[in-house]
Amino acid sequence: MTSKRPNRRIFRNTRAWVGSIVLIALVFAAGAGLAAWKDSEIRETDALAASMPEPMELVTAAAAKKREHRATTTAIGTVLALRSVTLRNELPGTVRYVRLTPGQIVDAGAVLVALDVSVEEADLAAHEAQATLAETVLLRAQRLSEQQAISREEVDRAQAERDIAVAQIARTKAIIERKTIRAPFRARIGIADVHPGQFLDTGTEITTLQGVDDALHVDFAVAQRVAEGLRQGERLEVFTTDSEISVAAKIVAIDARVDPSTRNATVRARIDNGNHAPAPGASVRVEVPVGMPQSAVVVPVSALRRGPSGDHVFVIGSDEQGQPRAQMRPVRSGPMLGAEVVILDGLSIGEQVAASGSFKLYEGTLLAIADEAASGAGAE
Repeated sequence: MTSKRPNRRIFRNTRAWVGSIVLIALVFAAGAGLAAWKDSEIRETDALAASMPEPMELVTAAAAKKREHRATTTAIGTVLALRSVTLRNELPGTVRYVRLTPGQIVDAGAVLVALDVSVEEADLAAHEAQATLAETVLLRAQRLSEQQAISREEVDRAQAERDIAVAQIARTKAIIERKTIRAPFRARIGIADVHPGQFLDTGTEITTLQGVDDALHVDFAVAQRVAEGLRQGERLEVFTTDSEISVAAKIVAIDARVDPSTRNATVRARIDNGNHAPAPGASVRVEVPVGMPQSAVVVPVSALRRGPSGDHVFVIGSDEQGQPRAQMRPVRSGPMLGAEVVILDGLSIGEQVAASGSFKLYEGTLLAIADEAASGAGAE
C-alpha cells in the first residue's frame, strides 16, 4: 500500500506537464497562423498600393520676379481739415438766434448765432439822426462861408461834427456785425450747447467748424534720420487703424525744426481724395518710405507658407522621371506689396514656386500644374 501512492503522484504530475506543453503548442500554432494571415494581408495591401497611381496635387505656378522696392516705416498721424476753427464770440451779449445743428454743412456767410443788438440798433438810429443834422449844418455853413458871413473855422467845425457822426454810425454797425456770428467758410458744424436767452461772456467757445473740402491734411512725426530722406511731393500710403484699405497722399511740408525732446520732425501730407478719408481728428497709420529704392524678389502672397520652423515656399522641381515635384525651400520674407510679398533671402529671380494650392503640399509631393488663367476663370 505504501509503494503505490508515490506512483500515483508521479503520474498526475506527468499528466499536468503534458497538458501544459500541449496548451503552449496550441498557442504558438495559433500565433503562427495569425502572423501568416497578417503577413499575407499586408502583402496583398502593398501589392494593391503598388498598382495604384501616385496621388498628385493641383497647383498654379508663379515665377519669382524682380521689383523695385523701398523700405518703409510706420507712423501714427492725425487727420486735419484744410480749414478748421473754434468759433467764439468777440463781444458779450444775450443769444437771440441760434442755428447750430451738429453735422450740418453751412455755406460761407451763413448766420450761426446772433446776439441781442437792440441797444446798438437804438444807438444807430440816434447816430444817423445826428449825422443828418450835422450834414444839414455843414451845408448851411458852407453857403454862409461863400457869402463870407461866417469864418472858415466854423465851417471846419461843422464838417468835423458831420464826420464824427458818420464815424459813430460805422462803429455801431461794426458792433452789430460782430454780434452776428457767421460761418467764415463752407464748413460742417460740430457739437454746440448754445441756446436763445443764454448770456455769453467774451470769448465763450460756441462750436467748431471743419471745412468741407475735397482734400485733407495728415500730420505725423518721424525720426530725424527718416525726415532727412523725405522730400516734398513724395507719395505715401495712409491706412485707417482698423482697415487695410489705403488712400494715397503726398508730402506738402516738412517742419524745419526737430523737436529736441523726441528728436522727431513733423511732416504734413495732403490727401486729395478727401471723400474716402477718415474724418478730421481721426488717427491713421502712415507708411513712410525710408532710404532709396532697391531691387527685390517678389512672389504671390499665396506662395508663402509659415510654419513652426519659419517661412518657406515650395519650389517646383523635377524628379528623375522629369515629373514636377514640390521642394520645400526656407526663405526670409519682407513686407507685402499689394498681392505680392518680398523675399529677402532664399529665392532667386526666375525660380518657379507653387502659388494657389501650396497649403496642401509637403516635401516631394507630385504636382499637376494648372493654367493660371483657366484656374482664375473657374474660381469666378
